[in-house]
Parts: sequence; structure tokens; C-alpha cells
Amino acid sequence: MTTDQPAPLGATITEAGTTFRLWSEHAEAVELCLFEADGAERRLSPTRGDGDVWVLDVAGATEGQRYGYRVHGPWAPARGHRFNPAKLLLDPYARLLEGSIQLREEHFTHLDGEGHAGQPRDDRDSAPFTPKSIVTSPLPRVDDAERPNTPMADSVIYELHTKGFTQLHPGLPASLRGTYAALGHPAVVEYLSGLGTTAVELLPVQQHLTRRFLVEHGLVDYWGYNTIAYLAPDPRFAATGDPRAELRQAIRTLHGAGIEVLLDVVYNHTGEGDEHGPTLAFRGIDNAAYYRLDPTDPSRYRNDAGTGNTLDATHPAVVRLVLDSLRTFAAEYGVDGFRFDLATTLGRGADGFDPAAPLFAAIAADERLGRLKLIAEPWDLGTAGYQLGEFPPPWSEWNGRYRDSVRRFWAGNDEDATDLVSSIAGSPDLFPVTTRGAGASVNFLASHDGFTLRDLVSYAEKHNDANAEGNADGEEQNDSVNFGVEGETDDGAILDLRARQRRALLATLFASRGALMLLAGDELGRTQRGNNNAYSQDHEVSWLDWSPPARDAALLPFVRRLIALRHAHPLLRHGKVRVVGEEPLCLLVEAAAGDPGPDSALLIVLNPGDAPVQAQLPPLDGTGWTVLLDSADPEARSESASRTATAAGYELPARSVMLLADRR
Repeated sequence: MTTDQPAPLGATITEAGTTFRLWSEHAEAVELCLFEADGAERRLSPTRGDGDVWVLDVAGATEGQRYGYRVHGPWAPARGHRFNPAKLLLDPYARLLEGSIQLREEHFTHLDGEGHAGQPRDDRDSAPFTPKSIVTSPLPRVDDAERPNTPMADSVIYELHTKGFTQLHPGLPASLRGTYAALGHPAVVEYLSGLGTTAVELLPVQQHLTRRFLVEHGLVDYWGYNTIAYLAPDPRFAATGDPRAELRQAIRTLHGAGIEVLLDVVYNHTGEGDEHGPTLAFRGIDNAAYYRLDPTDPSRYRNDAGTGNTLDATHPAVVRLVLDSLRTFAAEYGVDGFRFDLATTLGRGADGFDPAAPLFAAIAADERLGRLKLIAEPWDLGTAGYQLGEFPPPWSEWNGRYRDSVRRFWAGNDEDATDLVSSIAGSPDLFPVTTRGAGASVNFLASHDGFTLRDLVSYAEKHNDANAEGNADGEEQNDSVNFGVEGETDDGAILDLRARQRRALLATLFASRGALMLLAGDELGRTQRGNNNAYSQDHEVSWLDWSPPARDAALLPFVRRLIALRHAHPLLRHGKVRVVGEEPLCLLVEAAAGDPGPDSALLIVLNPGDAPVQAQLPPLDGTGWTVLLDSADPEARSESASRTATAAGYELPARSVMLLADRR
């Protein structure tokens, strides 16, 4: 250890036992609580050391020791302090917890009124109902040479939920379904490889909890965006008693197939919620330091994430925690990158969003983290929360403007195609290639948060009643169309229109500059029955149905064809785009000198109308344009069977995209 590196926080195994370190600036005393197999609790007293780190060496404590903390200090909500030694606290640096967190009344502090200053704390002991942190050694570091290292601009990211993707998979043993081990099973790896994906993006796998509202309504936090332990994988996704080894092995297996693994991480808030939420870790360790509090009333929390609290990503303790969490999953598990939920919050300071915020600067300066894929969800619910295009290099960003412009164009809601053209060209006004790179824009049509692709062409309105929020949750504006019938139908003409619309949307996505992301199951026609916010639906609504009756037999080969075309034609990822025709919209993709690939130019022609149109194609010196793809045709033809089109023109079917190439 070099002198400029602080001693690690958490539990560190030594030759003599274990050293426990907990950071708290405002604590008056800390108790380390060690638990025996029969539940007996032994309390010891760490001492405050340098940098407000409370330290204790415990001889004989070793791998598997269960522990927690009780932290003493003022109960003074008006000053931002909520210390309460009656609440057993998780170690924020625990690499493993003994089980899932099931909230009990003992975790909550019952306050009269609105929880302001002067209300008494609740002294009921939460220890019997709080999972214990477990002493465990770090996993061996992953060899970085094993990483596929796909360039961001060449990435085809597949967003999936560990359980939802594998729970009903017919090729998996029942004992593995819904688990990390399932992600590394040959049936899953072969499917992902056959599809052509270069990376999977896993919805949160760090240990999370289900908030009280959902528990009271018999629901769960299925998506997992209420993290409480940032270094610990959630054991609910483990087929074995060792979730750490299981997740690591799944990632290693995917790497062997050339597939990267990205984690969706939630550092903008914690599962402790607002002032009425449970006390499990951060609130009881140092509430005033970990959280951003209302400056006019520190008994309340800033709520930029819309979840009750906001972590203070400008505080050195929070920056360190996030960095150590990222380093753990990168070094010990081999994770190739991260998608940061509501990342605008992570750049917020006293004067608003700052691209040079402390956390961003620290990540960029880190030797390993700065080389990984960093993807921002560039918005939050606070003032001026939409910061698309404002993150610093080498960050990429979920491009919500891309999603909206493509949806509007195909739904007939665009007066002109200006936004669409910019989106297909990689949004250069937001992401200049010279400063941000060709992969800065992550283009997508659908994500976990919103309609699936099938529902986007089947429902004009959201149907979220199952979420127990009176259908008030979820995005109101979706630019969706139902073609005359809300939801499922047996009408063949409507089904044909919906299928044609989906293929046109997908063809547009795969013909666009930048990285792209596909929502798991969209290639199979997955539906959530009109629910565009299925965060609490841990059942068949959210699980991918692999059965033949539920699958779109024609769509999967079409998507495979699109991905193969994208890999085979670099101009689809890197070319320069300009408009050469407006009715129908015709975009020329030109190669610069030295560009690789078989094409000197590509042509993308889009017809969002309900009738065929004659497309006038730019003249060539050769015999004509080669048709690589016609989205109106669901057959996944090989290029050897492609047709040619002359400069005199080509009839473009209704609601279709055509891709043509001028070969070198």
C-alpha cells in the first residue's frame, strides 16, 4: 500500500484477525456488534482515527464473521442528525450480506407530525430483523486481458433483467432460472451470441430493498433501484450460497463468448427513502454527510431522484464510496462498464449541474475506471434536470432525444424530419465527433422504463393499474400508436401494420450512428400488457416468455439480420450523413478517405406514410444501388439474394425503411 492511499474501509482480514473501519464525521461513539451463530451479540468499541475513521482490530475474527454497527450521536433532525443506536446498521463497505432485507416496523422511526426537530427517536431494537454484514476477503483481481474491449461506437447493448430474462427460459434447469448462473449457461450464451449482441447491460444487481409502499400492497421492487449495499451482489439472484463467485463466473463465461457486461448502478439515492423511511445504514452512520438536505429545513431531504432522498455526490465520503464500489465490480468481477441511473444528480453542486463535478473528475483520474464504458442517464427530477450532451468525455449518454424523435416520426407526430435526421446522424449538435466520439450517443427505442417495442405499436395509453398508484405513475407522453385497437387483437390487417411499424422502427435504430441499445425481448415481440412502468411486477408481465405462441416468428431473424448488417457495414456506425431527398426521406451516408468496409456510400430511405412512394435515388457511375434491406419484407434474405435499384427510382412500400449500398 502506498502512502497516498488511505487504509481500506470495511472489514479487512489480517493474519491476526480482522480490522474493522467505519467512516463517520459526526458520530460521538461507535459500537461494533459481532454476532455468534446463535444470535448472541457482542459489542466492542472502535476508536476514532485519522480522517474520522473509526478503527478496531479484532483478533480471531475471520472469514464468515457476522457483524453490524450501532452509532451514537445527536438525535437532532433540525441540524440534519438522526443517530439512533437502537438501529443496527449495515456496513456500507460490506461485500456480502447474510440475506435479503425484509423491512419491519423496528427499522422505522415513528414520528408525530411531519418528522421535524424535537420529535423523539424510536428506541426499538432492529437487530433481530436486520441482515448482518459478513466478513469476506476480496475476490482475486480479474485479468484485464480477458475483456472483449469492443469500441463503444461498435456496441450493440442488450438491456436485460437477470431474473426476467432467464426465469422462463426452456433451455435452463429449473434450479438455475432467474440467477446469475443462468446468464453463463450455454443456452443463454448461445442465444446472445447468435443474436449478435456485443454487451449485456444488467439492471441493478447490487443489494437492494423493497420500499414500504410496495410491501403494503403485496408488491416488490422488481427492477432493483433502491440500493442499500453498494459493494454486495444481491443474493436473490444466486442459485448457490455464493452470489459473488456465481456472478463473477457468469461474467467470465460471457467474456469468453466476446460479450461485455455492463452494470446499471444507482448512486443518486439509497433505499432509506425520506425522513419517514427505514434506518439501515447511511442515515444512522452520518445522515448530514451522506445526504443532501433541504437547506431551509435540514430535517428533510432534497429529492432530485424522486425517491425520497439524494446522496451528496460532492462529499468526499460519498465520492470514495462510489469509487470503491465501481472498483470492486470492475476489478473483482470483471465488469466492463456502468450505466449510471439519473446521473445528473451525481454532477449536482451548490450551483447546479457541473460537468467537472468531483465524482466525474475522480472517475476520469482512476487508472482502471477511466478506461471502462461509462454511460449516463443524463436527467433527474430536480431543477434543470435534463443535461443531455453535457457530460464530459469519455462518457456516453442515453439519448432520450433520439428515442423521442424516432418514435414521433413513425407515429406521424413530426411536422418535419429535422430532429430525426440529426438523430440518425448521431446527434452531432449534442455529441461533436471531434470532442465526444462516435459512440457518445447511446441510441434506443425502448428500455426497461417505458413501453416495450410491441406495446409501443399496440397501446395509445399506459395501463399501470397493477402498480397500485391509480395509473398515475409512468410516462404520459409515449408517442405510441395502436392502429385502431387498444391492446391485443386478432385483426390480421392491424397485426400486419403493427409488425411493419416495428420493423421500420428497428431498421431506423440499426441504421443510426452511435452505440445502440436493444431492450431484451423486443426481438421476440415481448409485451407488458400496456404497463410502461413495470418496476413492481415480478411475474409473467415482466418475465420474458420464450414459448413459441408468445414469440414473433418473423421478428427474431429480422433483428439478427439487422445486427449482422450493422457489424458488416462500418458506415452504419461511422459514416457522415446528409439529406438527398425529402419525399420520401432519403439520407446519403458517405465514407471518408481511408474508411474501412465494403461500401463507398450507403443510402437510407424512409417512408412513414400509409401508401407506397417512388424514391428517386442519386445516380451512380456503376450499375445501380444494391438493396441490402427492405423492412417491409420480414424475410431475412442473404445479401446474395439482394435486388438492385436503378437511378430512375425505386418503389418504397408503406411504413418501411430501405437500406442500399454502393459497393467499392
